[in-house]
Amino acid sequence: MLSNKIYKHFFLELSKYFFLVLFTFSAIVWAVQAVNFLDLIVEDGHAVSLYLNYSLLNIPKILTKFIPLSFLLALVLTILKFDSENELIILWTSGLNKIKIINFFLKIALIVTLIQLFLAAFINPNVLNYSRSLIKDSDLDLISSTIKTNEFNDTIEGLTMYVEEKNELGIMKNVFIRDDSHRLSTIENKEKTNSLTIFARKGRLNSETKSSLILENGVIHSENQSKEIQVIKFKKTELFFDNLKTKSIIYPKVQETSSKILLNCFFKKTTHTLLKGDKDLKCHTEEERIEVLAEINRRFGMPLYIPLLALLSSFLLISREETKVKGWYKYFYFGLAFTILITAEILVRYSGKSLTHGLFYYLLPLFCIPVLYIELIRRFYYENLRK
Repeated sequence: MLSNKIYKHFFLELSKYFFLVLFTFSAIVWAVQAVNFLDLIVEDGHAVSLYLNYSLLNIPKILTKFIPLSFLLALVLTILKFDSENELIILWTSGLNKIKIINFFLKIALIVTLIQLFLAAFINPNVLNYSRSLIKDSDLDLISSTIKTNEFNDTIEGLTMYVEEKNELGIMKNVFIRDDSHRLSTIENKEKTNSLTIFARKGRLNSETKSSLILENGVIHSENQSKEIQVIKFKKTELFFDNLKTKSIIYPKVQETSSKILLNCFFKKTTHTLLKGDKDLKCHTEEERIEVLAEINRRFGMPLYIPLLALLSSFLLISREETKVKGWYKYFYFGLAFTILITAEILVRYSGKSLTHGLFYYLLPLFCIPVLYIELIRRFYYENLRK
């Protein structure tokens, strides 16, 4: 009964530090990324609602990234707090076995490992893939974003716009538009063209549809399929923006692809279609296989290092004599654990280069975990003998 209360106390303190550190780091990184994502509005012409949704959908990825470090810091801070308040001494003198505490840490580490594995392998790819599809399928705030005075704007792929002046009523002066996307259409020009150049003395946004420009006193230069230039003068025309796309990346990246597709792609060397048939994920070349395998190892290999961090932190439970260097041991073991964590991040980048690199990445924690566990048992055994 007493041990259950002790474990509960440990768990509550550990959870408090874990979530505090995790959400603090994640909030900082999310804020920085959210600023970078402003380009979706400023440069790429997407709506504010899409920017907010896209930013929020990146939160699970950020949380997953900081789970190992947050667990390490939480465990170290919990142990040091109990040690500074002499709670550990009370526990040891009451007969609590240190090995049971270590086993308790390993059980928590296993739970955290499963959470990170679930997030990295299943939740994050689907969420990130969905966020990418939002960009592809979004209705762009096209015209308002592309109309900038005294600046050539090519936010939309295949379309360049220039406006000399624009007053507070939205009336534009000297509008220049160059279209190589073959998507623009006007009342005067309905047929498909190779390119379209429009100049107008005056223009304004259609207040009703918000998806077209009304131009006045201008000329249209169009090149037809026969390479002939046609010139059409107009007093008033309406320019429709249909099916225009920005330069935003709309195809899913490897980290945004489901684990099932990545595994099939690597082991079966099959080609998979991503995002409604727009692009294929291939694993035929060496470069493609390296990238895919590294992502697979990141999702399934990184969680294995969490129990290793728990065992390294457990060395802080070893009793030490009052010496000048006693206070430095906590920095040593935290530094060692942190170095292992950084090493894992570095190794995963090279783990896709060959089967040997991949095996080393997985075998490192699997080999170190039993070795450290045995060493802890040995240390505590001799510690009891000295008593």
